[in-house]
Parts: sequence; structure tokens; C-alpha cells
Amino acid sequence: MKFVLALAVAGGALWGATPAAAQADPYRWCAELGGGSDSFTNCYFITRAQCEAAVVGVGGFCRLNHFYTGPGAASGGDELPPRRVDKKRTTR
Repeated sequence: MKFVLALAVAGGALWGATPAAAQADPYRWCAELGGGSDSFTNCYFITRAQCEAAVVGVGGFCRLNHFYTGPGAASGGDELPPRRVDKKRTTR
């Protein structure tokens, strides 16, 4: 019985000492780049402007990161529709 109790205490100590797996993901925006079999996703943008700057010239669009857990993640209602950025920027 003492062995089972010691094992339970040791297991609880190890479980409490492991690093937290659910740390905040600060990257709110993802870029969906390319098309067809050459497409890929890059979710390392904090702002939408950063994402759109990466998409200009290669085509694609920016969307919210579904795994974002940073500030305001649970507020909801801030979902913006994806905005496609053309491969060639034209001036008006």
C-alpha cells in the first residue's frame, strides 16, 4: 500500500512539474498562399497588415488563426472576412 501511495505522489509531482502545453499563441493571422498542390499556410503574423504584406506579389489571402489563444481570443464577433490580395498591385 505504501508503494502505491508513493507511486501516486510521484506521478502527481511529475504531472505538476511538466511545462504547460497550452501557452498563448500570439499569432492571430494566417496567410493562405499559392493554389492547387503548391498551396501552403503560414500562421506567424501578429497583425493583419503583416499578413497582407507577405501575400502581396504571390497571391493568396489572410484569415484568422483558428488556434490563436492570445488576448481577445474568447471575445468572438471579431471575425473578418478573408480579403484576397492580387498578385499584382495596381495603382489608381
